[in-house]
Parts: sequence; structure tokens; C-alpha cells
Amino acid sequence: MKVLRVLFAVAAITALTAMTAMSAEARCATPRVDRRELRQHARIQQGVRSGELTRGEAWRLRAGQGHVRRMEQRAKSDGRLTPRERMRLDRAQDRQSRRIFRLKHNHREI
Repeated sequence: MKVLRVLFAVAAITALTAMTAMSAEARCATPRVDRRELRQHARIQQGVRSGELTRGEAWRLRAGQGHVRRMEQRAKSDGRLTPRERMRLDRAQDRQSRRIFRLKHNHREI
């Protein structure tokens, strides 16, 4: 009987911990940022496949995507994404999108 109580207590603590972590994650969910990141990654990959981007250009664009990803992680680190942080992420992604377009359309070949 005592073993069952201990198991139940451990299960309850585990469930509460998981729910707390999920609620913090839900508050900081950034599905729009994540979708844009995926689309921009796909644009870079397509540019490499089609020859519109050189390896160096693709490397530089991927580094920029990494910067945006790190910005997102820092913004979410406190468990909250403020409107100002969201605006900064949007601007960074806008800048990345323009860079992708410019480099894909600069008529350089591999």
C-alpha cells in the first residue's frame, strides 16, 4: 500500500511538472515565426538547387537564419515574449527575407 502511495505521488509530481513546462511553452509559442523560418529555409534550399545561390551566399543566409533563431531563443528564455520582442523578431525575419531575395536575384552563377 505504501508503495502505491509513493508511485502515485511520483506520478502526480511528474504530471504537474510536465503541465507547468507545457503552459510556459504555450505562452511563448511562436508559430508564425516558426512558419516563416521554415519557408525561408526552403527558399534558400531551392536557390541552391536551382543554382541561383552560390555556396557562399547560402552559407551566409543560413548564418543569418541562425541569428534569428538565437534571437527567438533569447526572447523566449524568460518564459514570455513581449510585443517589442515579437516586433524585433518580425523585423529580423523581414531583413532576412530581403537578403534571400536579393542574393537569389543577383544573377551570379555557381
